[in-house]
Amino acid sequence: MPDLRNASFKPTPTWYEDADTYWKAVPSSIGGMLGGLDQVHAPDIRDSRSFLAKLQSSPTLRLSTRYACDCGAGIGRVTKNLLLPLFDSVDLVEQNPDFLREARSSYLKQDIQRVPDMFAAGLQSFTPPLSRYDVIWCQWVLSHLTDDDMLAFLGRCRQGLADGGIVCVKENVAMEGYVIDSDDSSVTRSPVIFERLFASAGYKVIDKQLQTDFPHGLFEVCMWAIVPT
Repeated sequence: MPDLRNASFKPTPTWYEDADTYWKAVPSSIGGMLGGLDQVHAPDIRDSRSFLAKLQSSPTLRLSTRYACDCGAGIGRVTKNLLLPLFDSVDLVEQNPDFLREARSSYLKQDIQRVPDMFAAGLQSFTPPLSRYDVIWCQWVLSHLTDDDMLAFLGRCRQGLADGGIVCVKENVAMEGYVIDSDDSSVTRSPVIFERLFASAGYKVIDKQLQTDFPHGLFEVCMWAIVPT
């Protein structure tokens, strides 16, 4: 269960190991990816698609639809339902090799020729290939990074973006401060903290949008589009 909100966040010495243990016990299914809340799938994809479509139609961005990266991809739920319908190719980054095996052998099997790479890595160690991606999509995964590792990861993303590329972040948000969940080694940050970290990593927010129609009682979810300054 989440702890009470905190003004600061100090990860445990086994922060990443504990998260890895948690996710290795999760089924390789849509229900597993969503913590049993299958009902959030449809509104999640709908609002994410609307957010990306708005960005892709912007005359100032001129965002390409060539290549996207799905970070914290799980079995490829977001890849299959959001990114592959909008981009020519999508790479997956996922720490749990069991999820990637499910993606390759079953869930993404029909579209696997459009998934050039699957990286079995946590974002704390992942370095995007140089200048590859038009969109790096991070959903419900930055919550597993410490502040320092989030800053370092976003710094590496700068080098992984193609010309005109953007990073999209979609995460649960707290009212204020940090809410730490020791069960899965995750931290829910306030929007103020997220945006402070984006700025510290050398990005500016070009658009943001709240998720709608999720069940009552869940954290709010916010989407940001950020670009290097």
